[in-house]
Amino acid sequence: MKVIDHIRQAKDSLISFEILPPLKGKTINSIYEHLDPLMEFKPAFINVTYHRSEHVFKKKADGTFEKVEVRKRPGTVGICAALMNHYRVDAVPHLICGGFNKRETEDALIDLHFIGVDNVLVLRGDAAKNETVFEPEKGGNSYAIDLLKQVQNLNNGVYLEEDIRDGFRTNFCIGVAGYPEKHFEAPNLQTDLAFLKAKVAAGAEYVVTQMFFDNQKYFDFVKRCRESGITIPIIPGLKPITSKKQLSVIPRTFHVDIPDDLSNEIMNCKTDADVEKVGTEWLLLQSKELKKAGVPVLHYYTLGKPKVIYNAVKEIL
Repeated sequence: MKVIDHIRQAKDSLISFEILPPLKGKTINSIYEHLDPLMEFKPAFINVTYHRSEHVFKKKADGTFEKVEVRKRPGTVGICAALMNHYRVDAVPHLICGGFNKRETEDALIDLHFIGVDNVLVLRGDAAKNETVFEPEKGGNSYAIDLLKQVQNLNNGVYLEEDIRDGFRTNFCIGVAGYPEKHFEAPNLQTDLAFLKAKVAAGAEYVVTQMFFDNQKYFDFVKRCRESGITIPIIPGLKPITSKKQLSVIPRTFHVDIPDDLSNEIMNCKTDADVEKVGTEWLLLQSKELKKAGVPVLHYYTLGKPKVIYNAVKEIL
């Protein structure tokens, strides 16, 4: 079932989760152990992130170094199939530009269609760890809107091969990312909003936001979107803070602010358990206010902390 149809048929705010594929060498059981408690809340869908390959230099026996391609978190397509079979839940794979050419992307979309996936979330993705700025793969998509258009081409039966111009049409519901505090590469909020509006015009059916810790930033973002003519559902992305280290890691990695009240309270914590309690309470307050405001979905970035998510969600359902 499509995400947009879940939203249209819902009478209240839905619940959804986002997970990481396990590191290479771990089994699907690590995903099941992560999700089993959370399935009590009957999520409408589960997002599965996609991860590009990285290049590392490994020292050889003769002392020279060899450039090796490494994929640390493979398995997004397989995980989606496993989740749909195991839980009877809709899986939403992320698709990214970085590390993949258009042909690899088309093959992934065909595979996803074959296993019955109805939704994709299209993203440009981050720069590789050895890059200072994002560099597209040779023959790949440069921006999220380019990737979105490739998905739309398949939805219209247009494939990459010149002799296939009336192939079987896929029917993916396409989601995109939104940034309440703007994408860090955008010069300003207005420009960032224009990019989002272009993606909506190209066929995006819903938006999932970057995490935020101040609900007012989400409400302001939605207001700006509506004023600019963006009418599709805007799903808030939520994540708990569970360690003092995250007070610096999250702003540096995701380019979001942490409110003074939250950071001060965490800095005053004596133990990790205290931090986790504060993070849970803050997440719960955010969730209650957003639910009261009638958001379409409460989307939780679980990222290895299902217990904290569980403790918050059980208080709002």
